[in-house]
Amino acid sequence: MNINYQLEMEKTIAAWHAPDGRKPVLLLHSCCAPCSSAVLERLAAHFTIYDFCYNPNISPETEYRHRAEELRRLIREMGLEPGVQMVEGAYEPERFARIAAGLEGEPEGGRRCTRCFALRLEEAAREAARREADFFTTTLSISPHKDARRLNEIGRQMGEKYGVPYLFSDFKKKDGFKRSTILSEQYGLYRQNYCGCIFSRREAEERERAKAGEKASAAR
Repeated sequence: MNINYQLEMEKTIAAWHAPDGRKPVLLLHSCCAPCSSAVLERLAAHFTIYDFCYNPNISPETEYRHRAEELRRLIREMGLEPGVQMVEGAYEPERFARIAAGLEGEPEGGRRCTRCFALRLEEAAREAARREADFFTTTLSISPHKDARRLNEIGRQMGEKYGVPYLFSDFKKKDGFKRSTILSEQYGLYRQNYCGCIFSRREAEERERAKAGEKASAAR
């Protein structure tokens, strides 16, 4: 059964009602500033947001720090504070290394990525529970390369485990990814050419080498 997760999100937002009129609190797991841009633009009017940067998969640490600072800058320059507050989790590459062990040869999008999604969404659910958030979700589904069904199912499971509802979503819908590219250009955001881990970086480098080889062959 195909589920329209964007529609499910819209239904959840429309159904929210608090006696004191407050906005619901959302813990939003963010992978990077470009992906967060269009998501924050879409959600800031409806939620008080903790923008949770937890990405132990990103390598090297300098890359992680760069992405985290770009997210912090984006929130500030979009003028979203204080309704959106960045929360930076611990940088724990050893945790990613443990869950990736034995799956080093998997292609991007395979079982290693599923474990990575689960690692980050579990930490997001735990942080959401600690902060007594009403919902949690992730920006990851804005990418055309990320499986929204898989992300939403993992999110649902983690929500049940930690007692915080997962906000079903598919942020690539309604031109979400396209909007993220426009906002990235507008704010001069650093757009990386790989997902984050050393394995995706190697695949990106291999693609670049293949393209360079094709261009060289065509020029002969």
